[in-house]
Amino acid sequence: MPVIPHPAHLFQDSKALYQFLFACQQKSIEKNQTQIVSISLEVPPLDPLAVLHEINQPDKIHFYFEKGRAREAIRPILRDGKFTANGDAIAAIDAALHFTAEGPNRFSRAQEFIRTCLTNTITAGALHLPFAGPHFFCSFTFFERNRPEDSSFPAATVFLPRWQVARRNNRCVIVANLALDAKANLKTLSAHLHNQLQKIIILTNYELVDCYDKNGNFIEQSIKHEDRFKNSVVAALNSIQSEQFNKIVLAHTIDVISKTPLNLIHSLNKLRKNHPDCYIFSTGNGKGQNFIGASPERLGSIQNNVLATDALAGSAPRGKTAAEDANLANALLNSEKERREHQVVLDFIVQRLSRLGLKPKLSPPARLLQLSNIQHLWTPIQAQVPADVSLLDIVAELHPTPAVAGAPRDIACEEIRRYETFERSLYAAPLGWIDHQGNGEFIVGIRSATIEGNRAKLYAGAGIVSGSDPEKELSEIKLKLQALLKALI
Repeated sequence: MPVIPHPAHLFQDSKALYQFLFACQQKSIEKNQTQIVSISLEVPPLDPLAVLHEINQPDKIHFYFEKGRAREAIRPILRDGKFTANGDAIAAIDAALHFTAEGPNRFSRAQEFIRTCLTNTITAGALHLPFAGPHFFCSFTFFERNRPEDSSFPAATVFLPRWQVARRNNRCVIVANLALDAKANLKTLSAHLHNQLQKIIILTNYELVDCYDKNGNFIEQSIKHEDRFKNSVVAALNSIQSEQFNKIVLAHTIDVISKTPLNLIHSLNKLRKNHPDCYIFSTGNGKGQNFIGASPERLGSIQNNVLATDALAGSAPRGKTAAEDANLANALLNSEKERREHQVVLDFIVQRLSRLGLKPKLSPPARLLQLSNIQHLWTPIQAQVPADVSLLDIVAELHPTPAVAGAPRDIACEEIRRYETFERSLYAAPLGWIDHQGNGEFIVGIRSATIEGNRAKLYAGAGIVSGSDPEKELSEIKLKLQALLKALI
């Protein structure tokens, strides 16, 4: 990426900012190519979710990502009744550049879009800080093509935000991105950058907990097709018995209606309080639909050429007492059915990473990932990543894992579309970010909901293998759905 000399504090000096943008515009004219300018600035600690609340607009796309303590041993806490978060959080607001695609090559096309953008990017500012520099935010639907009746979210979306605010521990960085060509009005741009920065900085010590009215009570909760779901489980078990496939993940939905419009920020704030173990996420399409959730499942992250991913499959509820909780945990660890389901996922991940030339290192035996209302069998996996393999290459190879689809994968996906009565869209699909150095993190969009106005559709699924019981699988799904339902009310 090109580097243009600049003063240390561009944002604080409007004249210096104008001169820097002028130099970038000259580079655009010389190359006859739009240049992307990315400026990073450290600011006093603030809450990225508060920034999302303050400057996001419903007609602009956004992405929010907050990492729970399950992966980082960082615990958000309550102090004097107020929420204090010490982990990673990123808010990406509006798009400086935006790309969509569908079809079997959507991941490679997304990677090429990122590569092309970075070729024409000029960076400035505090690039030594975590989350500094340009970051690209991505969402992919479960299937490579949407059904015609569902066009809420494209099969692949990648965008470079106009504004990114990120926090790690007690340090916070703002990244402003803009596209410059020969016609850009530099006076207007520099004034807008300066004014928007002031709106963000003033949010230091802003307390979200004091800012929201509670969402209205639900006037309807429709749990549809329970009998059909149980019948689908029975049919799937018959197919497993006849060896058509080994596993399938069947999902279920709940539709809810509120007396008042659902509050996105209120829901995200409740999710991070109620589920500090999980990844809290939201992405909006700028058309009134937002996909939010609290996912325990990391699909993959790369930091300094080291991949970390998880085999996460096999579930049990948490106990109401310490003794009951210990008994449930012990039963999960020793369940032949749950361990078999977990092993299917583990073997798949190792096989797919090996196809890319990676050498996965496991952390056996399977351990417990214990969340607030559910616990899972969990095997962390790491691998060294060569320079010619990108995070999106890995995402394309892994998605969907048997944890959210089944095995064999292609057959399971065909059967999912036959059994399920709804379009999965972003449910159980990859969501994440990639920075200018190739680092990044993707999660799986489970324990999730689509919200629009005063309506929400909540999603959850269960893995069906030999030995599954239809009633127990439905009970597991209802348990998972409670996480989202409690956040909305």
